[in-house]
Amino acid sequence: MDIEVLGALSAREHGISVTPTAPKPRQVLALLALHADQVVQVSALIEELWEDEPPRSARTTLQTYVLQLRELIGAALAQAGEEHVTAKDILVTLPGGYRLNTRGGSVDFREFEQRAGAGYRAMDAEDFSQGARRLRDALSLWTGPALADVQAGSRIDLEVKRLEEARLCALDQRIEADLRLGRHRELLSELTVLVNRHRMHESLHGQFMLALHRSGRRGEALSVYQRLRTTLVRELGLEPSAALSRLQRSILVAQPDTPAATAPASAARTVARAG
Repeated sequence: MDIEVLGALSAREHGISVTPTAPKPRQVLALLALHADQVVQVSALIEELWEDEPPRSARTTLQTYVLQLRELIGAALAQAGEEHVTAKDILVTLPGGYRLNTRGGSVDFREFEQRAGAGYRAMDAEDFSQGARRLRDALSLWTGPALADVQAGSRIDLEVKRLEEARLCALDQRIEADLRLGRHRELLSELTVLVNRHRMHESLHGQFMLALHRSGRRGEALSVYQRLRTTLVRELGLEPSAALSRLQRSILVAQPDTPAATAPASAARTVARAG
Protein backbone atom coordinates (compact mmCIF):
# COMPACT_ATOMS: atom_id res chain seq x y z
CA MET A 1 0.00 0.00 0.00
CA ASP A 2 1.21 3.50 -0.88
CA ILE A 3 0.31 6.22 1.60
CA GLU A 4 0.37 10.01 1.28
CA VAL A 5 -0.42 12.42 4.08
CA LEU A 6 1.76 15.41 3.09
CA GLY A 7 -1.18 17.16 1.48
CA ALA A 8 -4.46 15.41 0.74
CA LEU A 9 -4.93 11.94 2.23
CA SER A 10 -4.28 9.16 -0.26
CA ALA A 11 -4.03 5.39 0.19
CA ARG A 12 -3.58 3.15 -2.84
CA GLU A 13 -3.40 -0.61 -3.14
CA HIS A 14 -1.87 -1.76 -6.44
CA GLY A 15 -2.32 1.82 -7.63
CA ILE A 16 -6.07 1.73 -6.90
CA SER A 17 -7.48 4.26 -4.43
CA VAL A 18 -8.86 2.85 -1.19
CA THR A 19 -9.47 6.29 0.35
CA PRO A 20 -13.07 6.63 1.58
CA THR A 21 -15.11 9.76 0.97
CA ALA A 22 -17.10 9.75 4.25
CA PRO A 23 -15.46 11.92 6.97
CA LYS A 24 -15.30 9.38 9.83
CA PRO A 25 -13.81 6.47 7.85
CA ARG A 26 -11.30 8.97 6.38
CA GLN A 27 -10.39 9.95 9.92
CA VAL A 28 -9.81 6.31 10.87
CA LEU A 29 -7.69 5.72 7.77
CA ALA A 30 -5.68 8.88 8.43
CA LEU A 31 -4.75 7.85 11.97
CA LEU A 32 -3.86 4.34 10.82
CA ALA A 33 -1.79 5.81 7.97
CA LEU A 34 0.11 8.10 10.34
CA HIS A 35 1.12 4.95 12.26
CA ALA A 36 1.46 2.63 9.27
CA ASP A 37 2.83 -0.83 10.13
CA GLN A 38 2.23 -0.12 13.82
CA VAL A 39 -0.66 -1.04 16.10
CA VAL A 40 -3.14 1.75 16.80
CA GLN A 41 -5.13 1.07 19.93
CA VAL A 42 -8.93 1.02 19.77
CA SER A 43 -8.98 3.57 22.60
CA ALA A 44 -6.85 5.95 20.50
CA LEU A 45 -9.18 5.62 17.52
CA ILE A 46 -12.24 6.22 19.69
CA GLU A 47 -10.61 9.29 21.25
CA GLU A 48 -9.76 10.61 17.79
CA LEU A 49 -13.30 10.15 16.53
CA TRP A 50 -15.28 11.35 19.54
CA GLU A 51 -12.82 13.00 21.96
CA ASP A 52 -14.16 12.77 25.55
CA GLU A 53 -17.76 11.98 24.62
CA PRO A 54 -17.86 8.65 22.76
CA PRO A 55 -21.32 7.15 22.25
CA ARG A 56 -22.17 3.84 23.85
CA SER A 57 -21.96 2.28 20.39
CA ALA A 58 -18.42 3.63 19.81
CA ARG A 59 -16.71 0.25 19.44
CA THR A 60 -19.42 -1.14 17.18
CA THR A 61 -19.38 2.00 15.05
CA LEU A 62 -15.59 1.86 14.80
CA GLN A 63 -15.84 -1.74 13.63
CA THR A 64 -18.26 -0.56 10.94
CA TYR A 65 -15.72 2.00 9.72
CA VAL A 66 -13.01 -0.66 9.65
CA LEU A 67 -15.33 -2.93 7.66
CA GLN A 68 -15.91 -0.12 5.14
CA LEU A 69 -12.15 0.33 4.74
CA ARG A 70 -11.68 -3.39 4.24
CA GLU A 71 -14.37 -3.41 1.56
CA LEU A 72 -12.43 -0.77 -0.36
CA ILE A 73 -9.18 -2.67 0.09
CA GLY A 74 -10.82 -5.94 -0.94
CA ALA A 75 -12.24 -4.34 -4.08
CA ALA A 76 -8.78 -3.02 -5.00
CA LEU A 77 -7.23 -6.45 -4.44
CA ALA A 78 -9.86 -8.10 -6.61
CA GLN A 79 -9.40 -5.53 -9.37
CA ALA A 80 -5.65 -6.10 -9.29
CA GLY A 81 -6.11 -9.87 -9.44
CA GLU A 82 -4.44 -10.40 -6.06
CA GLU A 83 -5.45 -13.88 -4.95
CA HIS A 84 -3.12 -14.63 -2.06
CA VAL A 85 -3.81 -11.59 0.13
CA THR A 86 -7.06 -10.54 1.78
CA ALA A 87 -8.20 -7.20 3.13
CA LYS A 88 -7.76 -8.57 6.65
CA ASP A 89 -4.09 -9.19 5.87
CA ILE A 90 -3.65 -5.51 5.11
CA LEU A 91 -5.92 -3.96 7.74
CA VAL A 92 -5.18 -6.38 10.55
CA THR A 93 -7.16 -6.86 13.76
CA LEU A 94 -4.87 -7.39 16.74
CA PRO A 95 -5.51 -7.57 20.49
CA GLY A 96 -6.59 -4.09 21.49
CA GLY A 97 -6.24 -2.44 18.10
CA TYR A 98 -5.60 -2.42 14.36
CA ARG A 99 -2.55 -2.24 12.11
CA LEU A 100 -2.40 -0.99 8.52
CA ASN A 101 0.24 -3.04 6.71
CA THR A 102 1.99 -1.28 3.83
CA ARG A 103 3.78 -4.47 2.68
CA GLY A 104 6.78 -2.46 1.56
CA GLY A 105 4.76 0.30 -0.10
CA SER A 106 5.78 3.94 -0.04
CA VAL A 107 4.92 6.22 2.89
CA ASP A 108 5.56 9.84 1.97
CA PHE A 109 6.24 11.24 5.44
CA ARG A 110 8.87 8.59 6.11
CA GLU A 111 10.47 9.31 2.75
CA PHE A 112 10.46 12.99 3.69
CA GLU A 113 12.25 12.23 6.96
CA GLN A 114 14.92 10.19 5.16
CA ARG A 115 15.55 12.84 2.50
CA ALA A 116 15.58 15.66 5.06
CA GLY A 117 18.00 13.68 7.22
CA ALA A 118 20.39 13.42 4.27
CA GLY A 119 20.10 17.18 3.86
CA TYR A 120 20.88 17.83 7.51
CA ARG A 121 23.95 15.61 7.33
CA ALA A 122 25.17 17.54 4.30
CA MET A 123 24.63 20.81 6.17
CA ASP A 124 26.60 19.50 9.16
CA ALA A 125 29.42 18.67 6.74
CA GLU A 126 29.16 22.23 5.32
CA ASP A 127 28.31 20.86 1.89
CA PHE A 128 25.70 23.55 1.30
CA SER A 129 25.10 22.75 -2.34
CA GLN A 130 24.25 19.15 -1.49
CA GLY A 131 22.28 20.25 1.55
CA ALA A 132 20.13 22.61 -0.52
CA ARG A 133 19.51 19.94 -3.13
CA ARG A 134 18.60 17.23 -0.63
CA LEU A 135 16.32 19.47 1.42
CA ARG A 136 14.60 20.82 -1.69
CA ASP A 137 14.05 17.21 -2.76
CA ALA A 138 12.50 16.40 0.64
CA LEU A 139 10.21 19.42 0.55
CA SER A 140 9.01 18.50 -2.95
CA LEU A 141 7.02 15.65 -1.38
CA TRP A 142 4.66 18.17 0.20
CA THR A 143 1.66 19.07 -1.95
CA GLY A 144 -0.13 21.17 0.69
CA PRO A 145 -0.81 21.22 4.44
CA ALA A 146 -0.64 17.74 5.97
CA LEU A 147 -3.99 15.91 5.78
CA ALA A 148 -5.64 19.09 4.55
CA ASP A 149 -8.83 17.27 3.56
CA VAL A 150 -9.31 15.26 6.76
CA GLN A 151 -11.51 16.22 9.70
CA ALA A 152 -8.96 16.07 12.51
CA GLY A 153 -9.46 15.19 16.16
CA SER A 154 -6.87 15.72 18.88
CA ARG A 155 -4.59 12.82 17.90
CA ILE A 156 -4.41 13.64 14.19
CA ASP A 157 -4.07 17.32 15.02
CA LEU A 158 -1.01 16.59 17.18
CA GLU A 159 0.60 14.53 14.41
CA VAL A 160 -0.15 17.21 11.82
CA LYS A 161 1.54 19.83 14.01
CA ARG A 162 4.59 17.57 14.35
CA LEU A 163 4.78 17.10 10.58
CA GLU A 164 4.35 20.80 9.89
CA GLU A 165 7.12 21.62 12.35
CA ALA A 166 9.39 19.12 10.59
CA ARG A 167 8.53 20.77 7.27
CA LEU A 168 9.33 24.22 8.65
CA CYS A 169 12.65 22.99 10.04
CA ALA A 170 13.64 21.56 6.65
CA LEU A 171 12.55 24.77 4.93
CA ASP A 172 14.59 26.85 7.37
CA GLN A 173 17.70 24.79 6.68
CA ARG A 174 17.16 24.85 2.91
CA ILE A 175 16.99 28.65 3.01
CA GLU A 176 20.10 28.70 5.20
CA ALA A 177 21.90 26.62 2.55
CA ASP A 178 20.77 28.97 -0.22
CA LEU A 179 21.99 31.97 1.75
CA ARG A 180 25.36 30.29 2.20
CA LEU A 181 25.47 29.80 -1.57
CA GLY A 182 24.84 33.50 -2.22
CA ARG A 183 21.30 33.13 -3.51
CA HIS A 184 19.94 36.01 -1.43
CA ARG A 185 18.18 37.79 -4.29
CA GLU A 186 16.43 34.62 -5.42
CA LEU A 187 15.07 34.14 -1.88
CA LEU A 188 13.40 37.53 -1.47
CA SER A 189 9.99 36.71 -2.94
CA GLU A 190 9.77 33.39 -1.08
CA LEU A 191 10.75 34.96 2.23
CA THR A 192 8.28 37.81 1.74
CA VAL A 193 5.49 35.23 1.72
CA LEU A 194 6.94 33.17 4.57
CA VAL A 195 7.36 36.00 7.08
CA ASN A 196 3.79 37.09 6.46
CA ARG A 197 2.59 33.53 7.00
CA HIS A 198 4.76 32.95 10.10
CA ARG A 199 4.59 36.33 11.78
CA MET A 200 6.57 35.38 14.90
CA HIS A 201 9.11 32.96 13.44
CA GLU A 202 12.45 34.55 14.28
CA SER A 203 14.63 32.38 12.07
CA LEU A 204 12.67 33.22 8.91
CA HIS A 205 12.73 36.91 9.80
CA GLY A 206 16.47 36.76 10.38
CA GLN A 207 16.97 35.11 7.02
CA PHE A 208 14.78 37.73 5.34
CA MET A 209 16.77 40.53 6.98
CA LEU A 210 20.00 38.96 5.82
CA ALA A 211 18.76 38.46 2.25
CA LEU A 212 17.53 42.06 2.07
CA HIS A 213 20.77 43.44 3.51
CA ARG A 214 22.89 41.43 1.08
CA SER A 215 20.71 42.71 -1.74
CA GLY A 216 21.50 46.31 -0.80
CA ARG A 217 18.12 46.95 0.87
CA ARG A 218 19.27 47.85 4.38
CA GLY A 219 16.28 50.03 5.27
CA GLU A 220 13.84 47.25 4.43
CA ALA A 221 15.89 44.76 6.45
CA LEU A 222 15.65 47.03 9.51
CA SER A 223 11.91 47.45 8.94
CA VAL A 224 11.48 43.66 9.03
CA TYR A 225 13.12 43.62 12.46
CA GLN A 226 10.90 46.42 13.77
CA ARG A 227 7.72 44.70 12.56
CA LEU A 228 8.75 41.43 14.22
CA ARG A 229 9.67 43.19 17.47
CA THR A 230 6.31 44.98 17.56
CA THR A 231 4.47 41.69 17.01
CA LEU A 232 6.46 39.78 19.64
CA VAL A 233 6.05 42.47 22.28
CA ARG A 234 2.34 42.95 21.60
CA GLU A 235 1.34 39.28 21.37
CA LEU A 236 3.86 37.48 23.59
CA GLY A 237 5.40 40.16 25.77
CA LEU A 238 8.85 39.13 24.49
CA GLU A 239 11.77 40.95 22.92
CA PRO A 240 13.53 39.42 19.89
CA SER A 241 16.33 36.98 20.71
CA ALA A 242 19.90 38.12 21.33
CA ALA A 243 21.09 36.67 18.01
CA LEU A 244 18.45 38.54 16.03
CA SER A 245 19.19 41.75 17.92
CA ARG A 246 22.88 41.38 17.05
CA LEU A 247 21.97 41.01 13.39
CA GLN A 248 19.81 44.13 13.58
CA ARG A 249 22.65 46.13 15.18
CA SER A 250 25.20 44.92 12.63
CA ILE A 251 22.92 46.02 9.78
CA LEU A 252 22.17 49.32 11.53
CA VAL A 253 25.84 50.31 11.86
CA ALA A 254 26.94 49.02 8.45
CA GLN A 255 28.13 51.72 6.03
CA PRO A 256 26.33 51.98 2.70
CA ASP A 257 29.36 50.58 0.88
CA THR A 258 30.00 47.78 3.39
CA PRO A 259 30.03 44.38 1.65
CA ALA A 260 26.65 42.83 2.40
CA ALA A 261 28.24 39.45 3.09
CA THR A 262 29.71 40.79 6.35
CA ALA A 263 26.36 40.52 8.12
CA PRO A 264 26.56 37.57 10.54
CA ALA A 265 25.06 34.51 8.85
CA SER A 266 24.73 32.85 12.26
CA ALA A 267 21.68 34.98 12.97
CA ALA A 268 19.85 33.17 10.21
CA ARG A 269 19.94 30.09 12.40
CA THR A 270 18.08 31.74 15.27
CA VAL A 271 15.70 29.23 16.79
CA ALA A 272 12.08 30.27 16.35
CA ARG A 273 10.22 30.78 19.60
CA ALA A 274 6.84 30.79 17.89
CA GLY A 275 5.44 29.97 14.47
